[in-house]
Amino acid sequence: MANMRDIRRRIKSVASTQKITKAMKMVSAAKLRKTQSTLVAIRPYSDKIQEVMDHLLAGGEEYDTPFLKPREEVKNILYIVIAGDRGLCGGYNINLLRFAEERLKAVPEGQNGEMLLIGNKTSEHFRTRPQYNVMDVFTNIGDAPNVSQGKALSDYVIKKYLDGEVDEVHVIYSRFVSVLTQVPDCQQVLPIQRAAQADAEAEQGMQTETDYIFEPGGKEILDVILPKYVDSSIYRLLLEAKAGEHGARMTAMDSATDNASELIDKLTLSLNRARQAQITTEITEIVGGAAALE
Repeated sequence: MANMRDIRRRIKSVASTQKITKAMKMVSAAKLRKTQSTLVAIRPYSDKIQEVMDHLLAGGEEYDTPFLKPREEVKNILYIVIAGDRGLCGGYNINLLRFAEERLKAVPEGQNGEMLLIGNKTSEHFRTRPQYNVMDVFTNIGDAPNVSQGKALSDYVIKKYLDGEVDEVHVIYSRFVSVLTQVPDCQQVLPIQRAAQADAEAEQGMQTETDYIFEPGGKEILDVILPKYVDSSIYRLLLEAKAGEHGARMTAMDSATDNASELIDKLTLSLNRARQAQITTEITEIVGGAAALE
């Protein structure tokens, strides 16, 4: 009887956990849709800035701006590592953090790799690894980063770059491929890398045909749009990392829900076997008692 009572108690506990994982899956799905809609909304803005910048750079004119000009000697490289604030998302965080460690170990000799950590999990991970240089930590970004958060991060990075404290800025994040797949990736944001098409057109002296002209001039326009390009790039990568986190958590909670169903089925089978064994024992005792009375 005690064994059956324990099994019933465990079935009830697993069923309660299953309700929680199912609810977390639905919440993550809603957050994923919201993040994806924000990504879609900012895409026209980012595409237009990219179009204007590529058009100007393809004109053949040289622009002397630190946003585009690589440093003659690269000494300090800043890696912005974007992970989650919470767990329960499968291997999302640990895969990204391992990838970040590999990138830092691959920094050439003579160069210094520093990190700007985004998310509580990055802070917890590198707190116990003093061999890595941490410049600063940004936590509690939330599940839906807003434009002001992205702008604050971008302003911080641009200031460090323009002041000469860092020579290159890279973003390490999980690229969102699908709900089931998030791939750790690294993308350079400073200095801005020119698109291959713009470089090819510039070498050939070609000018992309458009139905507009630039006023007051290319240099003045680039001075305005290049910081905005960095802003939009960092914000987009921040959103994409969050989309990957929500997708990973949704997948993990879906697997947990399925595993809970399988465990409940196994426990129910064990309960039925225990009940049958008890009934068999009781019948045997009754038959044995009746035979003894004859």
